[in-house]
Amino acid sequence: MAASFRRTRVLPIHPARPQWRRVRLAAAAIRRGELLVIPTDTVYGLAADPFCPAAVERIFHVKKRDKNQPLLLLIDSLEQLPRLVADVPAALPKIAAEFWPGPLTVILPAGPKVPREITAGTDTVALRVPAAPLTRAIIRASGGVLTGTSANLSGRPPASTAAEAARQLRGSVYYIVDGGPAPRRQPSTILDLTANPPRIVRQGSLPWQRLTRYLP
Repeated sequence: MAASFRRTRVLPIHPARPQWRRVRLAAAAIRRGELLVIPTDTVYGLAADPFCPAAVERIFHVKKRDKNQPLLLLIDSLEQLPRLVADVPAALPKIAAEFWPGPLTVILPAGPKVPREITAGTDTVALRVPAAPLTRAIIRASGGVLTGTSANLSGRPPASTAAEAARQLRGSVYYIVDGGPAPRRQPSTILDLTANPPRIVRQGSLPWQRLTRYLP
């Protein structure tokens, strides 16, 4: 069951020059198993430690999300791939070099250490390296990997500001990190590299036409 906070705390952090003390506060809450709302380079996201079963369980409860839907993960760099991915498709290096960091989520074969609650039993994992300095600072300080599902109730529009996220999730998260308006009001584009041929699962902030030259 989700924890209930009488007063969800708003934690303002500068989006381009994150104050390290406040980043550490956010990361410490993540490591304790708390849920946070954080800004990304697309919309605001609901962040937690993906290796903490209780925190992942609370994400589904708070969002009223079907557990058969996998959760995407935000990573701070490609150095996280070995712990999360079973195999690196041949197309990924060029795609990553061109579009990461950025608003592209890539579905890859999940490694054995990725919890089933994250993959929803699909044996795949969706990863993104966000471009926003604040987002990556929080990810890095929290251990390099965070959940990145949108900070909204399932079926409602994604939040592009901290205030929009608060209207839906206040009382269900520990911190709402306010980094100002999200640069984009659309979520990331999702590309499935486990499919043959690769396919666009969701059109988002990155136009699919920009991807075609990098696909086999």
